[in-house]
Amino acid sequence: MLFNQSHTEQNKSRGFTLIELLVVIAIIAILVALLLPAVQQAREAARRSSCKNNLKQLGLALHNYHDVHNALPPGWISVEPGASHSAHEGVNGAGWGTMILPYIEQPALYDQFNPNFSIETAVNDNFRLNNIATYECPSDPKPLRFEIEEEGSPGTVLAELPTANYVGVYGTGELHDCENAPGTAPVTSSGQCRGDGSFYHNSKVQFRDITDGLSNTMILGERLTNEPLGWYTTWVGMVSEGEEAFQRVLGSMDHVPNSPFAHFDDFSSQHTGGAQFVLGDGHVRFVSENIDYVVYQSLGTIQGGEVIGEF
Repeated sequence: MLFNQSHTEQNKSRGFTLIELLVVIAIIAILVALLLPAVQQAREAARRSSCKNNLKQLGLALHNYHDVHNALPPGWISVEPGASHSAHEGVNGAGWGTMILPYIEQPALYDQFNPNFSIETAVNDNFRLNNIATYECPSDPKPLRFEIEEEGSPGTVLAELPTANYVGVYGTGELHDCENAPGTAPVTSSGQCRGDGSFYHNSKVQFRDITDGLSNTMILGERLTNEPLGWYTTWVGMVSEGEEAFQRVLGSMDHVPNSPFAHFDDFSSQHTGGAQFVLGDGHVRFVSENIDYVVYQSLGTIQGGEVIGEF
């Protein structure tokens, strides 16, 4: 009898009460809640580092291109004699991202590009419809491709383009103004749309033209994707008569990074607190969203003559 009672008491002592179970579950929930943000931060740190490496590779590619051609690649190519808006209507539309393909270990893809035809034509489909990891920030979730519609004609699809996250610095002006008539700033009488940054329509900026100093001039930067607003960036170039065609490959210093008042052509990122940029000397710098606006704009021009300290 005593043995059975002792055995029963031992069996009872092996279990947990409901309160004990609830306490254990609560402790586990707290630990998970504390752990998840740390894991997410570690993953974002890795993605941000990968994004920085991409920009570093692009900066190196631009330097290699300059060594060969004695100039940076054009922001986008558009040539059509007699056109009233050659910046918007010319051939072939290739952007800076296309021109540096041989310098980011993509010579085979570059060889598929037929410069005698616009980038949106069927003959360039095999070239155009490619996603390149070097042009994409892993922190930014986005579709592989998007459809660009004709300006002023919603629903009229002109081409399908691969998405990307890095754009050249046009300067402080509005890219939308490139649609102005020839002779109306910033479009010259010849139809070229000129920015005050490193990349613009048919540009051929040399390092010696960047009199503000290569280490004081930003030439590439990040831009996030905004699917609800249809804000998609690409590496390929400008689609003739496409909606916001220039903004797909270039950016303006109109607002500081991640500004809540930003337009599509501004710079932005999914990184907390700012965005990453490539400077003219090739190094990559994280620029705070709290940077002084005047300093920020000064960093986007190549011949502004500003004196810039620490930023």
